[in-house]
Amino acid sequence: MSTEQVDQDAIAAEWEASLDSEDPVEAAKAAAENELTGTMAEQWAAMVEDGGRDIGGGKNGGERVLSQEEIDNLLGFSVNEVHLDENSGIRAIIDSSMVSYERLPMLEIVFDRLVRLMTTSLRNFTSDNVEVSLDRITSVRFGDYMNSIPLPAVLCVFKAEEWENFGLATVDSSLIYSMIDVLLGGRRGQASLRIEGRPYTTIETNLVKRLIEVVLADAEQAFRPLSPVAFTIDRLETNPRFAAISRPANAAILVRLHIDMEDRGGNIELLLPYATIEPIRAVLMQMFMGEKFGRDPIWESHLATEIAQAEIAVDAVLYEAEIPLKQLMLLKVGDTLPLEMRADALVAVRCGAVTLTEGRMGRVGDRVAIRVTKQLRKPNTTFAMFEKADEQTKLMEAQ
Repeated sequence: MSTEQVDQDAIAAEWEASLDSEDPVEAAKAAAENELTGTMAEQWAAMVEDGGRDIGGGKNGGERVLSQEEIDNLLGFSVNEVHLDENSGIRAIIDSSMVSYERLPMLEIVFDRLVRLMTTSLRNFTSDNVEVSLDRITSVRFGDYMNSIPLPAVLCVFKAEEWENFGLATVDSSLIYSMIDVLLGGRRGQASLRIEGRPYTTIETNLVKRLIEVVLADAEQAFRPLSPVAFTIDRLETNPRFAAISRPANAAILVRLHIDMEDRGGNIELLLPYATIEPIRAVLMQMFMGEKFGRDPIWESHLATEIAQAEIAVDAVLYEAEIPLKQLMLLKVGDTLPLEMRADALVAVRCGAVTLTEGRMGRVGDRVAIRVTKQLRKPNTTFAMFEKADEQTKLMEAQ
């Protein structure tokens, strides 16, 4: 007798004993519950078997189910320790909306120079010990930046005259009140008093405007080695809606500068849309100052000098004609070829297949000579660089 038959006989004996000892109604309920429990157990066992085959990659395997540890590793954090690493998956998802553009190495050098210039200028402007540091240079969308500006703040719209476009300078309230406190003789060691709920006064606005003029003057000097540019203030705004200089989806470069005056200070941010710096994009892509892309004046001058001193072969062509090959084959010594031209016809002076000029044939001593009667034909390219190279060569010889 097998084990299954023994189990079934034992279950049947228990049911009969319960039917004899209990009420028929309660016995029927118990039987129904036992039957339902058995059915659910069988279904659960079938699901477990199917799931085991799926996870194990059997013949009927479906999608693989990730464990909680694998999900935590994928997202970069766990329930016990929520830490957003820069290289984590969740950080990549969050930063997917950020603007990713080509790096402009020279732009970092420009703003490093701006920091040094501003440190000196602001010390002279405030007659105080001022430290300027470059916080970060990032690429943002213009609309996202305008929505993230902490108010109250002063926004200055300035124009780059040579680039024919606009930029934005934002001065936060902490720097505004700190600068006003320093310029108007406030005591040191006291925190700047921030007055909320009122617009900036005319005196405060004018002092902030003078500060921005100093910053823009230093920015002009920082960009001067790359491209001469003049930054002029267009208007001052306190509402970001009135300082829109680009479309919300357009990309821009955001530079944050931190100004520290001992125990006071704040941030000033410069925003340059990519359309503004497009005229000097090729210069900003250089890895170091003076890097050339395809054109070097020194080599250009040297090449022009060498070409001007090169020797060429010149042919003087008196007459050209096409004759049949049969006639050419019949020529013998002593035959005469008549030239269909006059005695005073011009002689073409050629270099290869290019006709340079024309002249008349003559005689100088015992040599045949040609007198040039027309100016040299102007080529498609200009002779300016050759003339410039010739002038430089003469100047060097004179020295």
